[in-house]
Amino acid sequence: MTLDLLASTISFAGESGGLNPVKLFLDADIVVQAIMAGLVLASIWVWAIIITFTLRMGAASRRCNEYEEGFWEAQNFETYQKERRRGDVPMGKVAGAGLGEWRRNVGVKVDAEGARQRIALIMNAAVGEEADKLSDRLNFLATVGSVAPFVGLFGTVWGIMKSFFDIGQQQNSSLAVVAPGISEALFATAIGLFAAIPAVIAYNRFSHRVNGFESRLQRFADHLHAALTRQLEQR
Repeated sequence: MTLDLLASTISFAGESGGLNPVKLFLDADIVVQAIMAGLVLASIWVWAIIITFTLRMGAASRRCNEYEEGFWEAQNFETYQKERRRGDVPMGKVAGAGLGEWRRNVGVKVDAEGARQRIALIMNAAVGEEADKLSDRLNFLATVGSVAPFVGLFGTVWGIMKSFFDIGQQQNSSLAVVAPGISEALFATAIGLFAAIPAVIAYNRFSHRVNGFESRLQRFADHLHAALTRQLEQR
């Protein structure tokens, strides 16, 4: 029996000439094909997010480096903000929010402690908003990373069920009959892992970068808050 299985395996391998992903897809059941197609689309979207996020994060970091370097060297924060028009820089939006609240408290009789709290709250809100904008698509990576293997496994289970059904119909349990259907079924799990692995790695890495960028914005907001409240107290 063992020799018969070995011979059947060698025969099947020789006839197939190796794994052909396109043939495996075309020969699969319609349900398995739909699952494979969905996983491939998810994988493409994952890589699109990885590329766009990398470019976006790099551009944001460079703009913030340039902005922060000139901001602390400026004689007047408001003048620098207006001249450079840094509305598209995350750090500039945080500074703009703080300066706007600070301007509303200059020249009027207000409670100093209340003014400090309002400036801190408005800048913290701006920091959180910028962090949310950067991480708005990372949830998709987490979803694909956790769901894609199970979706692929469902395709595999469905394909194996169909293979056993075909065995019953043909009343032939040789490996040459079973192997093609099982290969097609397992291919669904392989595609699921292909989509999930880079999604999980990218999500963990990008989440760390977003957290680091948010901490950087928060430190900038804290330093600006100290400078603005100091000016309020002097006035």
